Amino acid sequence: MPKYAHRLVPSPAGRIHLVEEGAGPLVLLVHGFPESWYSWRHQLPALAAAGYRAAAVDVRGYGRSSKPADVAAYRMVDLVEDAVAAVRGLGEDTAAIVGHDWGAGIAAHAALLRPDVFTAVAMLSVPYTPPGGPRPSEAFARMGGDEEFYVAYFQEPGRAEAEIEPDVRGWLAGVYAALSAGTMPPPGAPDPHFVSRGGRMRDRFPSGPLPGWLSEADLDVYAAEFERTGLTGGLNRYRNMDRDWEDLAAHAGAPIAQPSLFVGGALDATTTWLSAAVKAFPVTLPGLVASHLLDDCGHWVQQERPEEVNRILTGWLAGL
Repeated sequence: MPKYAHRLVPSPAGRIHLVEEGAGPLVLLVHGFPESWYSWRHQLPALAAAGYRAAAVDVRGYGRSSKPADVAAYRMVDLVEDAVAAVRGLGEDTAAIVGHDWGAGIAAHAALLRPDVFTAVAMLSVPYTPPGGPRPSEAFARMGGDEEFYVAYFQEPGRAEAEIEPDVRGWLAGVYAALSAGTMPPPGAPDPHFVSRGGRMRDRFPSGPLPGWLSEADLDVYAAEFERTGLTGGLNRYRNMDRDWEDLAAHAGAPIAQPSLFVGGALDATTTWLSAAVKAFPVTLPGLVASHLLDDCGHWVQQERPEEVNRILTGWLAGL
């Protein structure tokens, strides 16, 4: 693994772990579930080479960052404050923020709630959906019919942990493959985003080789982090969606005005489920610079297609 500069900075939760490379304007990189700062290993050197100070965060509950015991400590407003603390801890006043998966949601809400700090925002895989709408727990409970949507499956503390933690490495390999181009289940196969009543998510994961973007050594890095920390911190993000809905009610329907970017995978189910959010970008993201949908790409866009994503990100940043 390349040698990066690691540091811990104070935050409302205790401390946040950052990995950084380069000098210049700050770009803060925020990962999703189930990942870590390591998800940005291809972007850190590329951004540094392009003249930016790139910093990848371990989100609260992951890696070397603090892991509060209280489930409510993982609400979106707290994660936004962690992002602000990361910028301040690096000695900066402002930053562009880039997020993937749940990190895209954190990045978007950081731009929405703290435009004084986050001057531009890029979202990978998950498009911006303004606060508001139906209560999330009720909406997810209605999905799936006789099956259970994975977000609903994650709600009960300890339930998903009991599935994942006895074999973290195997579960991670399965979920990465299930959502990757080339290894995801074929059309018509049972959808790995849903769980049979009484079943497990991993029952629908593919059992073949790792996706091409993921080496055994990469998987070792991810597995070692979660074997050390457990999965509760990451899963607690899902367990705060109703709290977020209440916390952000005053921002219902609010657009993000800063320059923005979206990059998704054409084979990612998220881009299908949230296609209406993408169509709404002229209203919800009036500062949108570009929106890219990468052919033959699944959910893990910056790892599946690192060179293409690096070109898009550096081009977007250069134009700000």
